[in-house]
Amino acid sequence: MSAYEAELVVDGRESVADGVLALTLRHPLGEELPAWEPGAHIDVVLGPDLERQYSLCGDPAERHAWRIAVLREIDGRGGSAYVHAELRRGDKVRVRGPRNHFALEPTPRYRFVAGGIGITPILPMLAAAEAAGAEWTLLYGGRTRNSMAFTEELGRYGDRVTIAPQDETGLLDLAPVLDGLPDGTLVYCCGPGPLLDAVEASCPGGVLRVERFRPREQETGPDGEFEVVLERTGRTLTVFPGVSVLDTVRAAGVEVLYSCTEGTCGTCETDVLDGTPDHRDSVLTDEERAAGETMMICVSRCRGARLVLDL
Repeated sequence: MSAYEAELVVDGRESVADGVLALTLRHPLGEELPAWEPGAHIDVVLGPDLERQYSLCGDPAERHAWRIAVLREIDGRGGSAYVHAELRRGDKVRVRGPRNHFALEPTPRYRFVAGGIGITPILPMLAAAEAAGAEWTLLYGGRTRNSMAFTEELGRYGDRVTIAPQDETGLLDLAPVLDGLPDGTLVYCCGPGPLLDAVEASCPGGVLRVERFRPREQETGPDGEFEVVLERTGRTLTVFPGVSVLDTVRAAGVEVLYSCTEGTCGTCETDVLDGTPDHRDSVLTDEERAAGETMMICVSRCRGARLVLDL
């Protein structure tokens, strides 16, 4: 699986909320960047073993610039701290992508729910829904009004957008948004885990699309030994307990794309040709899991003794 990869220049650096920086990235030679659709993200390589995924939150029609927004996470793993402390206008960063596991599906009406930095993939979705003539609303929550990015930009949509800072209104009231959804409505939600869990509990089956920044808690099967057949080379590898498929194939010298190693970014998605995956990712929908056609090899395993992968 190939993907665009290049060093881009930080051409803009703007504070868009307390603790949130928006960065504009351009090609150093002014070349066009790959096309993308709302919901897409890119991998940003910040240093050795420091790679993060950020949603594209600009205008897909702008082919010469990508915009991302980065929340400074006090208890994070170092990526956001590096961006806020080290990246300056004129610096170069290596990026890969874009990839999209949160695509906006066409439908007559949408309900969007965003929490905090979860507004980033939702922002271009609103413009796309508006351009398509769909009926839509957005419920957007955060800790405080000053911590919520892009509120001024959202002002152009009027009363279709509800801004609900927790210190002013309490926890988001989901009932008015999610109760009695008309036929043909899709719900798109991105934000912290507790918000996603609450929305999932409130939505009828089949209407919800989510993107998670952290792995979901879930029950998994046994962490036993199994075999992986690499169809392209005919090699058979043993995946031992406590070792991922990703680490196993990389140790055997097979080059594969990967990034988060937590099952949230989708970079390592691999086609399954035979066998039943034990899905442990936070990317695939229930329908995609049931189909068993792909798996995230950084976290998912096998429900039997053997998997055949398109590697």
